[in-house]
Amino acid sequence: MAKTATKSAKKPAAKAAAKPAAKAVAKPAAKAAAKPAAKAKAKPAKKPAVKLSMLKPSVNNMTVRVFARAAGLGADETDAWGHTRSPEFMARNPAHLTPMIEDKGLPRGVLWESCAIMQYLSNKHGLEKFYPKAPAKRAMIDSAMFYLVGTLYPYVARATYPLLGFPQYAGEVGHSDADPGKKSEAQKAAMAAIAEPLEVFHSFFRDGKPFIGGKNPSIADIRLAATLEFLAVIDYALPKWAKEYMAAIEKKLGKAYAEPAGDVRGYIAYVKSQAKV
Repeated sequence: MAKTATKSAKKPAAKAAAKPAAKAVAKPAAKAAAKPAAKAKAKPAKKPAVKLSMLKPSVNNMTVRVFARAAGLGADETDAWGHTRSPEFMARNPAHLTPMIEDKGLPRGVLWESCAIMQYLSNKHGLEKFYPKAPAKRAMIDSAMFYLVGTLYPYVARATYPLLGFPQYAGEVGHSDADPGKKSEAQKAAMAAIAEPLEVFHSFFRDGKPFIGGKNPSIADIRLAATLEFLAVIDYALPKWAKEYMAAIEKKLGKAYAEPAGDVRGYIAYVKSQAKV
């Protein structure tokens, strides 16, 4: 009886001891095997680089160069300086404008106009941080960009293009045979007109927020900051808020902003140095 009792006592004890041990060994192994699989699934797909034809001294081109970097798209850039009127370029882009992106998904394979490019890429890659989907928020971004290209930028162009050496638009005083005095008056009038739309961006579109887009710069902010870069060529006295705004965008976007801006600033510095000679 003792032997039987001993045997029956030993067997359950052995089994009970063996079972937890097996489970304890199996659990870490299962976890270790599961972890790499979970990490592999979590890796986001790498976005293809944007194929971009651009001109480095241009703030319109700077806009898309900044956006592509800030959005993590990268950019396969081609400097189109001196080639925009070539038969090859004109065959793809009869408007001979830059920036221009190439994408097989586009009906004609190419797209120009900086705002349209940023809108397209934001929609394609779901970049709501830069271009929100909510209709009301998106409408404000669109309104700010259209107001910029339709009102503010023409003033900036008339004020800065003569010194930058860029051709002015047909029909403008600066493009005509008017005497230098008349051209100078037109340039000064454009400079004076900049203040009003600039204040509209401050008081209406930003409305106390760090950026037009809220806490983060939107595509409208990138377009506005790039435009204001040109005003350095005429030593325009930007209001304090505008200086702080541009500095905040550059700080927020880092190298994505600083590198393309460096090309524009370098060109402006060169133009000003030549004017002193």
